[in-house]
Amino acid sequence: MGPTLYEFAGGEQAFPPFAAALHERCLADPELSHPFSHPDQNPQHVERLAAYLAEVMGGPPRYSAQCGGDQTGLVLMHSGNGDMSDLGRRFADCFMLAADDAGWPDDPRFRAALRAHIDWAVDEVALSHPRDTDVPAALPIPRWSWERPAPAAGADGRLTRAAPGR
Repeated sequence: MGPTLYEFAGGEQAFPPFAAALHERCLADPELSHPFSHPDQNPQHVERLAAYLAEVMGGPPRYSAQCGGDQTGLVLMHSGNGDMSDLGRRFADCFMLAADDAGWPDDPRFRAALRAHIDWAVDEVALSHPRDTDVPAALPIPRWSWERPAPAAGADGRLTRAAPGR
């Protein structure tokens, strides 16, 4: 078995600079800057983002253990905001550029996996509930692999949403 995406990215030390670069890119984007600069944003946003991304890519479960994290809170934060498809695309583009900024490997297979996963995640998190906040409880944190995101399983173990087209 090969390395996880987390290990291939560089392990724990690779995620804080990546999260900081992603946050800076979003702040610099004229459309994304608003949601990334609102006054009630958690002051630990960048650290929490690093922990979340490390966990979904196969790292330790720090986000879910320390931030009270399941996926439901993240989806709720992005729900009921109307059509965010342009913001989602812009975020995914910033995500890929932040991988360059943070010095992540430019291996084509790794970058293709990152792109596929962030596109899936944008759909799952930011675009799944544009007009409502009817988000299922206890959605698990997804686990990304080289092949695809792991399907999300609810508290009862049944799939809630699988990766589209997979």
